[in-house]
Amino acid sequence: MADLHFELVTPERLIRSEEVRMVVVPGTEGDFGVLAGHAPYMSTLRNGEIAIYRDSGEPERIPVEGGFAEVSEKGLTILAEKADITA
Repeated sequence: MADLHFELVTPERLIRSEEVRMVVVPGTEGDFGVLAGHAPYMSTLRNGEIAIYRDSGEPERIPVEGGFAEVSEKGLTILAEKADITA
């Protein structure tokens, strides 16, 4: 069930804005997964991959460098210094 609003933003542009099932984020204190209804949370990012899970199939993986992630009642927003959408 896709019910988490997810946005991935870089200084250049909005990369993704969609409803997904879950996102796994490379936080500086370790990877963490976000589902709908997650408690408010904020973390800085380490270089790694965001894994975006939709209703079925393998996750989409997007390499990111630096930035931070914020979970709020509106969903998950990742503000990345760089994101490689060609990977």
